[in-house]
Amino acid sequence: MNASEYARRRRELMDLIGADGIAVLPAAGERVRSRDTLFDYRPDSDLFYLTGFAEPESVAVLVPGRRHGEFLMFCRERDRERELWDGSRAGPEGAVAQYAADDAFPLADIDDILPGLLERSERVYYSMGISAEFDQRLLTWINTLNSKRQSSHAPSEIVALDHLLHEMRLFKSRPETGLMRQSARIAMDAHRRAMRACEPGVMEFELEAEFLHEFRRRGAQCAYLPIIAGGSNACTLHYTANDARLEDGDLVLIDAGCEYEMYASDITRTFPVNGKFSEPQAELYNVVLEANKAATAAARSGNHWNDPHDAAVKEITRGLLRLGILEGKLQTLLKDGAYRPFFMHRTGHWLGIDVHDVGDYKVAGQWRVLEPGMVMTIEPGIYIRPETRGVAKQWRGIGIRIEDDVAITRKGPKVLSADLPSDIDGIERLMSVGK
Repeated sequence: MNASEYARRRRELMDLIGADGIAVLPAAGERVRSRDTLFDYRPDSDLFYLTGFAEPESVAVLVPGRRHGEFLMFCRERDRERELWDGSRAGPEGAVAQYAADDAFPLADIDDILPGLLERSERVYYSMGISAEFDQRLLTWINTLNSKRQSSHAPSEIVALDHLLHEMRLFKSRPETGLMRQSARIAMDAHRRAMRACEPGVMEFELEAEFLHEFRRRGAQCAYLPIIAGGSNACTLHYTANDARLEDGDLVLIDAGCEYEMYASDITRTFPVNGKFSEPQAELYNVVLEANKAATAAARSGNHWNDPHDAAVKEITRGLLRLGILEGKLQTLLKDGAYRPFFMHRTGHWLGIDVHDVGDYKVAGQWRVLEPGMVMTIEPGIYIRPETRGVAKQWRGIGIRIEDDVAITRKGPKVLSADLPSDIDGIERLMSVGK
């Protein structure tokens, strides 16, 4: 991401905060996996969005109107011994030279410097509840200033930073959309690898390995734990064991996306283990495919957030009625929510730096209007557990989901994952290559 993009974001946020406000953003902490082993470090999304800075133990501060510079960083100092073990650090000098901070200080000096910055401000914009430790430090600084009222001035309120910053993040710029398009390309190529590698007897984790290989060789990583769910495992929405053998005649549902330069893709395809849909599988699959198409068509500027979901629900209910899985009149079934035992989740979510990205779904209690710059997923599904009563045996144990990444544009929905086949002929043709 170009440095000017981060500068533009900071400027936009500071314009919203105003000259008597201050924004404070601490980095995410490192997390222990077990004993002295850490999880791979993942930067705080908000701090990264504004700075591009990806080190732990850092704090970004925005002070609109400050004479000596509005963007400040507190971070770890250079340390030859620690860098020998853990890798290089930017240090305060690097925060200025590489990340365009106006001023940068060692994190150890924050108790001496930040209270003085708070003192000149009426409002502190901060996200409470993410870090209990930093919450307490901030409140201590403010309480200390309050206890010295004759010689200092404390901010009069703490304002949720999320409200402003997350609304900004909801609307993707052209550079952001470009990164998300590349993230989708990498994920699509990984899905193709898995489809070609799939055959009866393969383990779910073997297909997972295809994703890990493709992601890492392209400079990306998993955006979330991949779901590789063969047979009835696909009826568990967040199945991640990925340790079962794929059986001839079953379907396998794969929900896997990557994170490329901090931007996520989120794609699901369901396909036959042996490369050929059975007639019942194809009939149920096409219901979900039509729901995906209807929901995507409704994901256009001027429609409301819930319109794609309503479109998907209608197609799924109509399809289940046609196959005899539901009985009754369409409108009555829709009113009664008869589809819910088979389609129990929403049709999508915001997508961006986070897989389930930030942004309100409702404004003033009403579903918000879709606008250009938003990016969402479209992911209808049907899940019929093996023990489901009142459903013909041929449908039981089948789970199907088809998920695409969709950008809202002035010209209509743009499917970022459109190059990965989702129709039956396209999937079967792809799986037959080289076999």
